Amino acid sequence: MSSAPSVTTLHDRLPGDWSVKATNFPMWLKGDKLNPRFSYGVVSEQPWVLTDTVTYTTESGEQKSIVGVDRETTHGFVWRGKGILRIFASHWSVSGASPDGNVLVVRFERTLASPAGLDVIVREGVEVPELRATVARNTQHFGLEPEDLASLSWL
Repeated sequence: MSSAPSVTTLHDRLPGDWSVKATNFPMWLKGDKLNPRFSYGVVSEQPWVLTDTVTYTTESGEQKSIVGVDRETTHGFVWRGKGILRIFASHWSVSGASPDGNVLVVRFERTLASPAGLDVIVREGVEVPELRATVARNTQHFGLEPEDLASLSWL
């Protein structure tokens, strides 16, 4: 059912800034980390390595970030934190995309510190009218099963 983007498409589309618009990931649902955004930058092409910066705003309005590096594997990516977070790693993949590549579904595998989860992300600066309805009508493009869709909270 997955319509994961090809490697070429992913290499063209993933770098840049993204906003989390829907999720089932507890980190974004507790209410203490708001407006999550992902920023991916290319470090190297062969092997494909990305910088990965996650930013969010705290309840008090403070901007925080989590910085890591993503290394492409045959099944997606392995994220490893930088600095003190270097001991942490997680596996993730893009399970599907809109035809224009401006909406992606990112699937995170379970780790010792967090459960498996999904994020629907939209490229910064792109407006997607009726995003929720668009995703619901096109689950095959996004690699979503009905239970995945039902588990999402829209931010």
